[in-house]
Amino acid sequence: MADPFDDDFNTGPLVAEPAPGSNAPELSVSELSNKLKRVVEGEFGHVRLRGEISGYKRAASGHVYLCLKDDKAVIDGVMWRGAAAALPFAPADGIEVIATGKLTTYPGRSKYQIVVERMELAGEGALMALLEKLKAKLGAEGLFDPAHKKALPYLPRVIGVVTSPTGAVIRDILHRLEDRCPTHVVVWPVKVQGAGAAAEIAGAVRGFDALAPGGAVPRPDLVIVARGGGSIEDLWAFNEEEVVRAIAGCAIPIISAVGHETDTSLADHAADLRAPTPTAAAEIAVPVRAELASGIAALGLRAERCARRYRERGGERLQALVRVLPRRDALLGPQRQKADELGARLDLALERRAVRARRDLDRIAGALRPTMLAHRLDRARARLETAGRLLVAANPENLLARGYAWVAARPGGAVVTAAGAARGAGGLTLHFQDGTVDVRVERAPAKPYPLAQPEQPSLL
Repeated sequence: MADPFDDDFNTGPLVAEPAPGSNAPELSVSELSNKLKRVVEGEFGHVRLRGEISGYKRAASGHVYLCLKDDKAVIDGVMWRGAAAALPFAPADGIEVIATGKLTTYPGRSKYQIVVERMELAGEGALMALLEKLKAKLGAEGLFDPAHKKALPYLPRVIGVVTSPTGAVIRDILHRLEDRCPTHVVVWPVKVQGAGAAAEIAGAVRGFDALAPGGAVPRPDLVIVARGGGSIEDLWAFNEEEVVRAIAGCAIPIISAVGHETDTSLADHAADLRAPTPTAAAEIAVPVRAELASGIAALGLRAERCARRYRERGGERLQALVRVLPRRDALLGPQRQKADELGARLDLALERRAVRARRDLDRIAGALRPTMLAHRLDRARARLETAGRLLVAANPENLLARGYAWVAARPGGAVVTAAGAARGAGGLTLHFQDGTVDVRVERAPAKPYPLAQPEQPSLL
């Protein structure tokens, strides 16, 4: 291996110097990258590329990054947020598309890429491939499972319709509902094709589902998602994933009426029932009012006939029972005879009871002698006289006549029985036989004056 420091090996100068006769300017990496960028953008300012999507990724900013490839080459691509939001379909890996845009370079990595401004599916084959891929994905999640289908109400009071407000579809639906059974209809106007149609349709379905019962806008009992016929591209909004998920997740039963009878969309698979046309959806939604009235009338007649037949049969059974029942006299005869016997027995019993009572009274009356009653009266009179004498002896008026008096406090008139109470009263009233005297206690004496002992009253 040659030694880089060998004199024979280092034939060039250590410091770069302009080569003799050379007029090539020195370029920086950035200058070269910018020149290449201008050349590429000037030469390929508008291109259409056909290729298969690979490595599809949507960033949080909304920008989309992907690769377009065929069997021999790969080119990077980027789609800015505004263009990505306007896509009429949801891109996915493996879908063949035609991308329109311009080529440019990315100096940071020395690579070229296409800035996609518009993207279309490469023919109906690619569109059907995308449809089948999305159908398989959503079917695997159970969004099309028949077990999840909800039963339609027999006679909905409010029907919500998700469709274009200006097309013939809404007029056909309203006309057919009016013919069959007039019903309250709430229309949620949406675009049914083109950019933003899928978002509006999904938002309308979720909006109906979010309505509260009894609110200003009535909550529908049934929703019809409808659109007229068209190509697969025209009906593509009803194949979008967000529309399918909104229909499958709605708590209100939904009829899908998209396109003509031969048209089928993923919305049809997700709905609770598919109608071949919007007009057929209106026919499925409500019964015929005339048929309802006829059916109700027929039921009324049947009920009337049943009631009449029941009454007639009841009368027949009653008559049959009456014929086999015994006569009234035969039924009541034993009871009447028993009542007569009991009445006769009652008279005899009352007579016997009166005889016994009279005999008992005679026996008791004989024991009531006048002498016994007189003796008891004498004893009672003696006790009464003794009590009267004691009452006369205890009368205070009789004691006053013998020189006594009784003292009462003034005011109030309460009887005073002790000297301490008399001194505390201040004013006293002395009661004598012939009247009263008011006195006042001036002061208490040092020693009480001895008083003569009153004469004890004698009892009579």
